[in-house]
Amino acid sequence: MDSGALGKVYDDGEVIVKHGDVGDSMYVIQEGEVEVLVEEGGKEVRLRVLGEGEFLGEMAIFEREVRSATVRALGKARLLTVDRKNLLRRIHEDPSLAFRLLETMSRRIRGLTNEVVKLKGGK
Repeated sequence: MDSGALGKVYDDGEVIVKHGDVGDSMYVIQEGEVEVLVEEGGKEVRLRVLGEGEFLGEMAIFEREVRSATVRALGKARLLTVDRKNLLRRIHEDPSLAFRLLETMSRRIRGLTNEVVKLKGGK
């Protein structure tokens, strides 16, 4: 990984955000992959793996609530931290960014809805 690039490099297994911590920023994955985990019955359950170009932690910017999951690096990963002020500035510069953000969030909500239906005995 380029040592002169923006963002922070996380080593394999390093926690990027921890479930229950208060968050005020989101992250954009510049290189590598991360896993999103929750704890269920004392065991870690992997919800998804995210890769280059994807983002995570966006709920903290909108809600300023505790993190709903733990995110950990899978191998080396470089992530850029984006706080609320910088996100709003970037949206002002490029309004289509807001649409892309909402599009991704909508896709995630649809996926979660489908999972809930399966768990409740639906199709």
